Amino acid sequence: MEQVVTVGLDGSAESLAAAHWAADEAERRELGLRLTHAWILLSPPTPDSPAADDQNYWAKRIVHDARTELARLHPGLTITEDLVADEAETALLDAAARSRVLVLGSRGLDRVASFFLGDVALRAVAQAERPVVLVRAGQEAEEHRRPVTVALSLHGPQDNLLEFAYVTAFTRDVPLRAVHGRKPDRTYPARDAESGGSQDLAERARRELDEVLRPWRERFPRVRVIDEVRLESPAQAVVRAATGSGLLMVGRRKRPPALGPRLGPVVQAAVHHAACPVAVVPHE
Repeated sequence: MEQVVTVGLDGSAESLAAAHWAADEAERRELGLRLTHAWILLSPPTPDSPAADDQNYWAKRIVHDARTELARLHPGLTITEDLVADEAETALLDAAARSRVLVLGSRGLDRVASFFLGDVALRAVAQAERPVVLVRAGQEAEEHRRPVTVALSLHGPQDNLLEFAYVTAFTRDVPLRAVHGRKPDRTYPARDAESGGSQDLAERARRELDEVLRPWRERFPRVRVIDEVRLESPAQAVVRAATGSGLLMVGRRKRPPALGPRLGPVVQAAVHHAACPVAVVPHE
């Protein structure tokens, strides 16, 4: 794995916004930045083939223009250009496997910031071996100063997700909100819930959340953690928690190849409805 943040460029405003986000994040994490553009018809340059140079003109222009703009804003950042003669999906998955983070642009459907993701981006989120961050155009400049939020299921190990969350909060010097959503058991009659059933459920969830977070609090004592238990479906809890957050981080359980890629309801809710950038982190 290379010590870089990779961003996929396609010439759109969304991918340029993703490139700016990726440059900021690479600088905070003290990593390099790689600008990747994939085009299946890319021709290898040769000294005596001006036609190939012409054919590659726009591919080169997309990457070069982005590099020029980012180098001006981040003079100390190491930036590399990566033109790939392959299908976009294959190129992005390969780039993700070789990077610390993959960043992609997403198109917001409206001001509520729903995400419209093409097949390529969805498959990258579902299959990438490393965290994938989705960024809209028009993200607020001060978003990195807001608290960051991690959604936790409390089922099984989530070390990759928690490490990504704590490092993100540490490098930004902002609080980390750890949110767990748990829907009340429908077998509780309403009167039992009112008399303490929901309260017992919340207390049990808080104890479990505290147990998961305890070793990470010790490892990152400078990160202020705000833990929240919400008695609602995990998908609803995640979307609500994203409000006012600088970044929402959700986990995606890795699946055997035979089962194929799949995004669960929490990840689906996050990438389609969260009002901030979303990081999807694969874990065991």
